[in-house]
Amino acid sequence: MLWNRIFRYELPTAIEFGNGAVRELASHVKRLNGTKVLLVSDPGVQKAGMTDRLTDVLADAGIPYTIFNDIEADPDIEGVMRAKEAAAATGCDCVVGLGGGSALDTAKAAALMLGNRGHIRDYVGIGKVPGKGAPMIAVPTTAGTGSELTVWSVLSDKQAKAKLSVGSTYNCPDVALCDPELTVSLPAHITAATGMDALTHALESFVNKATQPISEGLSIQSMKLIARSLRTAVAQGENLEARYDMLMASLIAAMAFNPTRLGLAHALAIPLGAHFHIPHGLVNAILLPVVMQYNLIGNLAKFKEIAQIFGMPVEGMSPREAAEQAVVAVRELKRDVGIHQTLADFGVTEQDLDTIAAEAMTSGNVPVNPRRPTLEDLKQICRDAMA
Repeated sequence: MLWNRIFRYELPTAIEFGNGAVRELASHVKRLNGTKVLLVSDPGVQKAGMTDRLTDVLADAGIPYTIFNDIEADPDIEGVMRAKEAAAATGCDCVVGLGGGSALDTAKAAALMLGNRGHIRDYVGIGKVPGKGAPMIAVPTTAGTGSELTVWSVLSDKQAKAKLSVGSTYNCPDVALCDPELTVSLPAHITAATGMDALTHALESFVNKATQPISEGLSIQSMKLIARSLRTAVAQGENLEARYDMLMASLIAAMAFNPTRLGLAHALAIPLGAHFHIPHGLVNAILLPVVMQYNLIGNLAKFKEIAQIFGMPVEGMSPREAAEQAVVAVRELKRDVGIHQTLADFGVTEQDLDTIAAEAMTSGNVPVNPRRPTLEDLKQICRDAMA
């Protein structure tokens, strides 16, 4: 029951959403009093010509810029510091992130460091950033991470083989500039994985113990959009309506989990990603139906509602039978969008599970999960996701 719960919902990011929205980039830079932009992207985004779309807008408005694209698929803390140093060396006072979660998380953290001392490692955790960084605008090119407005930057410490999370409202971009046209060229397999990431965000927020009415409404709408459009976006990448739906679904799923955190899929995804370099959306897709099966008894009514969102026939079923249909629906979606991998395909073995489970248990996503796991529960979830 939510009627007696005190909760907080805060969204410091302004959202501009729509086809062609990137044409407004210069006006946002000027409104934030930016005089020179550090444009953070990755080599793939630049090769696809999307960086040019932004630099053309900046050049037309007479706004100088420096491009930083020294970013890997698994962004690391030292990359953040290199981006910060590039901005400081070239006099950039505004950061624009363009890309998926790797570029956006790097850009957000680099902007933070332009206004705060020390090393980004000093701010790992939640609420440790002392003050605002440089103005920051996030321009997503994938529909999944929601990094364009979340409080989190998830970064790798490659020496320690660990994922580190920096969480702060100061880490939220000033503007999320969301243009579905930028996602049209996204390959089908990335569309599928990032779409399942968005679903994991919406679903885990919806069923967890920290859920609240605003987040619930956002989660429901996100899941409806994903149920309607993810298959189409994968099969017909040029379908702008499906791309619009999926970028919106990703955005509002992030709005849902920003104040609630997530669940066991994300708790396990972090160490699995750190040790085995499994792309984040893909590892969530592999884990999600297994975690759902484990969590069913923690919130049968919510899982029944998920089944209904996905159009599953639940009339006349018992609460448990109806909840099971949510797992069936997500397994079907995962299969339809071409995700067939298991954890074993990435080299995960029984010998790894003690380490993975122990690291996952430290996640802040565990206490809010609808069912409190033991270490053995987490290991069994991984075993089931290995099959």
